[in-house]
Amino acid sequence: MISKLPSTGICLLAGALMTLAYAPYNIFFVAIVCPAILLIIWSNSSPAKAFWNGYLFGLGMFGTGVYWLYISINLFGGINFFGAIFFTFLFIAFMSLYPAIFGYVSRRWFAQNNAVYLLLACPALWVLTDWTRSWLFTGFPWLNLGYSQTDSVLSGIAPIFGVYGITWLCVLIASLLAYLYLLKGKHTLTIVFSIIILSITSWSLTQINWTKNLEKNISVALVQAAIPQKLKWRPELRQQSLELYMQLSEPYWGNDLLIWPETAIPAYHFTVPGFIENLSTLSNKRGTIFLSGIPSKEKEAKDYFNSVMMLSNGEMSWYHKQHLVPFGEYLPLKPLFGVILGFLQIPMSDFSAGRQEAPLLITKDLTLGISICYEDTFGEEVIKALPQASVLVNVSNDAWFGDSLAPHQHLQMARMRALESGRYMLRATNTGISAIINQKGKVISQSNQFEATTLSSEIATYEGSTPYSMWGNYPVIISAFLIVFLIIFQTRKK
Repeated sequence: MISKLPSTGICLLAGALMTLAYAPYNIFFVAIVCPAILLIIWSNSSPAKAFWNGYLFGLGMFGTGVYWLYISINLFGGINFFGAIFFTFLFIAFMSLYPAIFGYVSRRWFAQNNAVYLLLACPALWVLTDWTRSWLFTGFPWLNLGYSQTDSVLSGIAPIFGVYGITWLCVLIASLLAYLYLLKGKHTLTIVFSIIILSITSWSLTQINWTKNLEKNISVALVQAAIPQKLKWRPELRQQSLELYMQLSEPYWGNDLLIWPETAIPAYHFTVPGFIENLSTLSNKRGTIFLSGIPSKEKEAKDYFNSVMMLSNGEMSWYHKQHLVPFGEYLPLKPLFGVILGFLQIPMSDFSAGRQEAPLLITKDLTLGISICYEDTFGEEVIKALPQASVLVNVSNDAWFGDSLAPHQHLQMARMRALESGRYMLRATNTGISAIINQKGKVISQSNQFEATTLSSEIATYEGSTPYSMWGNYPVIISAFLIVFLIIFQTRKK
């Protein structure tokens, strides 16, 4: 039936439907059915046709899944609506090359028979494609297939093999479904039984506690002031913003940990010394570890950073963001593209990257693994804080993307980090979605978007390492490369 329908329309539609697999929709089985449809079409395609069908699949997926980029380009980048649409389309068109190249390569070099192609080559190549997309040109891991399964039984793989392990399992099950379709009813029981066994095995892994509860619960508070992005950096409104944060925080001085979001203090610390001194006094007097996002620099230095400042026991500590967003926080190839900064109206858009070995802030009683905004989409970077950190903290500002899918998708990726690390993740954001996420990746408390509020709860602290926090992505990526090379070797040998 699928082979009789126009493949171009099917691939575009299948890609567009993929967005339903991710937050806020969370129809996770879509991330298995839609890839299965694509693999069926690819199995009867030439390399050139597979490239085109893969490209259409990518246009559908990224077009519906990351359309929200135009919001920040238009509203906060100073580019008119049509210009924002144009630049967003260019980005989507580029991202669509990943599944297109995957399709071409898979049919050009791995199409000897459907069993090898579907059950071995496709899962390995899909993983390598998503992984490459996560680091090439600084990386864009959004809509990695594994993120769609945070609420499915397949999430049990996360503490062992991370999000790419889940991606592999998704594509393997999709490949089994595609193979079942192509076999026209043969070996149905074997294939269905294999899918059931894979699902039950993964579900059983969700029942394992990979890390140990320290039995030292702490009280935490996450402040969300919901200050609109267009007002956040206006100097005449700074005092009003800081007063709102203080008002929302007042009942929670005395909690073990109080967190403000990314650049909650929209000024260098040395330009508001009285305010910082007041925070330090409150922190010291009430025994509260205080964290806030803030831009930072030395008075005479040229470089400045997107940072988290920690006040504890009368001392000030810093973490500087290491993985910056290109064109949002820094300009790649600045000598070549420097003129772009004249058009973009993004405050603090020329940060320098921090150089700390581990993203940690350490006190006498608590060690925190820190990430700022976009950094929590990279599992291999978050686990640099482990096993030392007993709690993960992410400060963010998704106000750039308005009331779109982006804040929901970003929260879903933060949940994956909690799953992979076996730690609570505390996510404090400017306009939402702020959340307290437990070590199983479940949200135990979250804010409404664009609402000034404070989340407060008692959380557990954890020690120890999950397999993923020890191995990172190496087992999955190396295995994928080995399978690809073995298939190529065996094919050339024949």
